[in-house]
Amino acid sequence: MARNAAGLKRALGRIPEIREEFWKNVNVPGSDAELNQALEKAGRVADFLEFAELMCTDALHREESCGGHFREEYQTPDGEAQRDDEHFSYVAAWEFKGVGVAPDVHKEPLTFDEVHPTQRSYK
Repeated sequence: MARNAAGLKRALGRIPEIREEFWKNVNVPGSDAELNQALEKAGRVADFLEFAELMCTDALHREESCGGHFREEYQTPDGEAQRDDEHFSYVAAWEFKGVGVAPDVHKEPLTFDEVHPTQRSYK
């Protein structure tokens, strides 16, 4: 699985369009007199759109390749993932602030006492 800045930006442009189409055309059958699974599923789709936007934002923000998060722009001459531990050695949690509002990122630094990150090679 690989991604690149152009594709991530394209996805970030499409998600608001998909969200608008979803809210315009969503149809929730049933009533409020009983458990409505259609309503539950519609809510999950709305959540997934927010989640997709945050995931793409994080992937675009991380200008490195690490593990399964391979950015085509950040690879070694041999085509392996190129880490940037100096700038990206943290856990990030993105907070959705609303449609059309930039999310906030909360960072927690990672510290390694016994085992230290290394460049991985799959060749």
